[in-house]
Amino acid sequence: MVKSKKEQQKILDSRPPVVVILGHVDCGKTSILDYIRKTHVADKESGGITQHIGAYEIEWNGKKITFIDTPGHEAFSAMRSRGSKVADIAILVVDACEGIKPQTKEAIAHIKKSGVPMIVALNKVDKPESQIDKTKGALLKEDVSVETMGGKIPSIEVSAKTGKGISELLEMIILVGEMEDFRGDKTKPAEGVVIESYLDPKRGPTATLLVRDGSFCVGDVVGTASAFGKIKSLENFKLGNIEEALPSTPVIVTGLNEVPEVGEKFYKRVSLDEATAYFEKKERKKIGEGEVLNIEPGMKVLNLITKADVQGSLQAIQEILKIIPQEKIILRILKTEVGEINESDVKLAVASNSSIIGFRVKVAPNVASLAERSDVRVLSFDIIYEMAQGVRGLMEAMLKPEILRKELGRMEVKQIFRTEKNRQIIGGKVISGEVKRGVQIDIVRKDEKVGKGKLIQLQQNKKEIDKVPQGQECGILFEGDTRVEEGDALEFFEEEKKKRGL
Repeated sequence: MVKSKKEQQKILDSRPPVVVILGHVDCGKTSILDYIRKTHVADKESGGITQHIGAYEIEWNGKKITFIDTPGHEAFSAMRSRGSKVADIAILVVDACEGIKPQTKEAIAHIKKSGVPMIVALNKVDKPESQIDKTKGALLKEDVSVETMGGKIPSIEVSAKTGKGISELLEMIILVGEMEDFRGDKTKPAEGVVIESYLDPKRGPTATLLVRDGSFCVGDVVGTASAFGKIKSLENFKLGNIEEALPSTPVIVTGLNEVPEVGEKFYKRVSLDEATAYFEKKERKKIGEGEVLNIEPGMKVLNLITKADVQGSLQAIQEILKIIPQEKIILRILKTEVGEINESDVKLAVASNSSIIGFRVKVAPNVASLAERSDVRVLSFDIIYEMAQGVRGLMEAMLKPEILRKELGRMEVKQIFRTEKNRQIIGGKVISGEVKRGVQIDIVRKDEKVGKGKLIQLQQNKKEIDKVPQGQECGILFEGDTRVEEGDALEFFEEEKKKRGL
């Protein structure tokens, strides 16, 4: 008799929820993760954690939670592009003092497209300048309706500095996990995703794999679309050797033939022969050089050369660049590859008027010197959201600022005292507003603008002053190419440049 899906679910073991934390730069994502890790992972065990692990487990009230560590959103981003799932729950961290930022909106887009449950963490509520209700209102405008605003999304007020609300946040994660009822079958061959990967100088290709379902052990064969091999070592997030990797467990493995791409699915294979056959048959998807993101004729274009430490980082970069608005400026990727920034990159940048973006890669002193001499912009980043912010800055710098005109006042010209070259000394009466020194002037003759100039000096009763109000007479030193005549009206105004955003 075939068991129903509900009956099959009961047979499976409960597994810990996998959580990713997202938000804008400086909102406190890393601080929250650090607080949780230091509080709920023994110091003696966590001391060996490295940057390349990418995930860790904690235990809260006897129940485990797996966190994808910063910058885990790279894997999260790559997962979404491949149609697979890396996290069960997403925590959206919002700075209660600064509110919604462009990166917050990008994080919301990531979470919504992934379809996973969301929990909002309002951080820095310990600060007197925090504005909790205002921040919740701003979230509502982004279609994120928290429970206290009549919505269904849980929100927790936290402080990564004092620890306020962290216990409630963990309790909410457990509660959402229980409601979603995450389960796994440890008797199945393992499958999951690549969270982090890099080339270890001593151990070779090394990867953090997150087991979504099933299990595998040392000696088993695993493979992705870009790498495969027999597992030589299996470690937990504390760098301790383990015998078996179970559902929702992040594990560090060695023994692969290459560094796998972050975000790829991995599977336990029957044998090396079977893994090799799959690898040779599978067409590897790579980011192509010269790829253009939504290019349209007649638009301003920012040319970029991107270099990164691993292939997975390039995928994450590609994903996050697609989220940046491109209605006003278009991004064109001329070259993208793994490795340090070199002289050929700089030469290409010179020839194509490009900027070079480096992500977790070094720039040799001679290359940096060549870039400086060649007037090539080289921006280096270690955090992907900071990289996105840097690219946004380059794009915004290409936009002409908006000129805002502020009307100040109007004067009727009564007398021309002196005229020489492009300057005149003029007397008149302020008929509206006020006159200020150093402002711009439009010359109006018979209701028609005939020229413009600048107010150099302003006098009243033979004394220099800063401004003259309505109803009073004054003398001005006018500078401009058009001659002012008696009976003209002078309109005074200021112009200020307003930076335009994307």
